[in-house]
Amino acid sequence: MKILDNAFGIHERALAVRNRRVELISQNIANADTPNYKARDIDFKKLIAGAEGVKIKATTDKHYEVAKLENEIDGLKFRIPFNASTDGNTVEMAVEQAQFGKATADYQATLMFLESRISGIRKALRGE
Repeated sequence: MKILDNAFGIHERALAVRNRRVELISQNIANADTPNYKARDIDFKKLIAGAEGVKIKATTDKHYEVAKLENEIDGLKFRIPFNASTDGNTVEMAVEQAQFGKATADYQATLMFLESRISGIRKALRGE
């Protein structure tokens, strides 16, 4: 059915990107004590905007990133630390834990949007 081709809209792609971001932040936390490990993240806005042609912007000029990202490689970016470490590791636990909490909340929100969309489709198919 053509009507179901884009039933989940942007949320299908968003869930995959959010899942990958949670995995990357988990790897950063797991490697917090690994010498020369470089913390990585995904630029969610850039990946979604590029994939879907969606324009995403901040709601106010006062919004800012928690940590800057640089050197994009296949959608991945390396996090620039606030404080340099002697062993070359760029993982900062406070930043990673905060990002992990935000990423899991975003993932849960995307799941709720998908659940709502599926519930609506289910109701339409039943004729409710």
